[in-house]
Amino acid sequence: MITGGPAIVLVEPQLGENIGMVARAMANFGLSDLRLVAPRDGWPNEKAIAAASRADHVIAAAQVFDTVEQSIADLNYVAATTARPRYSTKPVIGPDVASGKMRERMEAQHGCGILFGRERFGLSNEEVDLADEIVTFPVNPAFASLNIAQAVLLMSYEWMKSGTLFEGRPRFYAPVINTAGKEDLFRLFDHLESALDETGYFFPPEKRDVMVHNLRNMLTRASFSDTEVRALRGVIRAFEKRSGKDE
Repeated sequence: MITGGPAIVLVEPQLGENIGMVARAMANFGLSDLRLVAPRDGWPNEKAIAAASRADHVIAAAQVFDTVEQSIADLNYVAATTARPRYSTKPVIGPDVASGKMRERMEAQHGCGILFGRERFGLSNEEVDLADEIVTFPVNPAFASLNIAQAVLLMSYEWMKSGTLFEGRPRFYAPVINTAGKEDLFRLFDHLESALDETGYFFPPEKRDVMVHNLRNMLTRASFSDTEVRALRGVIRAFEKRSGKDE
């Protein structure tokens, strides 16, 4: 039994049957880390177990979280799947490229995950903001909608297939930067935004959400290391101390 791979994160899934079919698709291609954010009908779910068709190890190990932030806090790289263009400036890649990137990162012991949105309207822009890159599938533009299980199946297939890319690997790689964990990055967001609130940076107030969105996009796109995140928080603390002395 092949297990492991990147975390599959379902955001507010509605139907237990869909969760079960996702678990089955994951098991088909060697994935086993299923994370559920606020499933509508609660957990565990008998309909999910029935639809999983003996992917019991995936269902039994599924974790439930209240928020997207909590579900990805231990990860270093997160991709958000979407079928429609976003106003985000994040890189947009295909599932094959995303799988290759995650394969390399996970070989360097970096935690990776993939966000999948709600059945009705997918991920919110704020949830996409938390990811490093956007993944979209090469589908018919006139009929681009995939259900959750289909999307997970396609991504899981590309993950399994990406393993063959490394059979003829080069003699050495450039070192992979130890990207900061999402929990540390979220603390940086909170620290920076709190400090900027104190300075009156978010003006006028009605533009605060857009300004926060732009800042978070910049910070996630940079793929900071642990050391860089600590350094940035030290810079913010230095400004806070200076501001306090000036008063």
